[in-house]
Amino acid sequence: MNYVIGFDIGGTNIVGGILNEKLELLQQKKISTEADKGLEHVMNSLTRVVDHLLQSVGAGRKELLAVGIGTPGLVDPVKGVVIFAGNLGWHNVPLAEKLQALLQVPVTIDNDVRMYGYGEKLKGAGQGAECMLAATLGTGIAATVIDKDAIFYGSGFMAGEMGHIPMPGESTTCVCGLTGCLETVASATGIERQVKEALDAGETSLLSELRQEHGRITAAMVSQAYDQGDALAVRVLTHTAHVLARGLSCVIPMISPDVIVLGGGVSLAGDRLFAPMREELSRLVYRGYLERLTIVPGQLIDTGGVIGSAALAYHKRSV
Repeated sequence: MNYVIGFDIGGTNIVGGILNEKLELLQQKKISTEADKGLEHVMNSLTRVVDHLLQSVGAGRKELLAVGIGTPGLVDPVKGVVIFAGNLGWHNVPLAEKLQALLQVPVTIDNDVRMYGYGEKLKGAGQGAECMLAATLGTGIAATVIDKDAIFYGSGFMAGEMGHIPMPGESTTCVCGLTGCLETVASATGIERQVKEALDAGETSLLSELRQEHGRITAAMVSQAYDQGDALAVRVLTHTAHVLARGLSCVIPMISPDVIVLGGGVSLAGDRLFAPMREELSRLVYRGYLERLTIVPGQLIDTGGVIGSAALAYHKRSV
């Protein structure tokens, strides 16, 4: 039996998974990224995980067909180069070439959000969609469009940075240097910022106690306070949902998706976020688009990137 391995590389952790030729995920392995120890250290770690995963299914490298990698940042998937990944400290890294030399199998790399979306399209919430938009709502916001099973890259492979659509009425400076970007509100860090600013201004909230207890605020804590009727939590999640709807309203008429999949930690807020978002979209988007559109939470939030990167490597191995 032959296998393919996929990796989802993050600033903190690397997750690897081994799939069979039906693209069924069999085993996973998580390790620390430790990018600060240098590129060669990361390469050696990836190689060790490959061997571990193969051993876990009783196989060796001769049964390995290909390896796929999803990595943050700007990626050239044609050349196999990570052009820039700030949280890894990588600039113009020929990642595919280096790992292929170590493993002697085809290696494919791409952006991690594109790989998450690809996984959702093949095995998750996007199955059967003709045109799917997948977005991750995490530390920031990024998205990918998959139309008829083809990933849309745009010029310079820069398509999908939905988080940097400026939102009228928002004034927070974004890490990109612009003001009022979508991700300054509708991300995990955006939610935390909104709560912090309100608490620092003296607003009374259950979240004040949670911040004292844990030292910070998370999106999960805001959902917890929301369920207890906390006014600040309700206001923040509702405002976040409305701003997210405005961001999506800029995208929906351009691509006319039939499915939007929202992943990332913020999506776990569920209907606390989705219900007011859908209501706001009904006021912002022509109903002809909405009548053919389904917006759903991701099904593969923890595994989509691994599945997507492995699947893309499998499909491209003989190209």
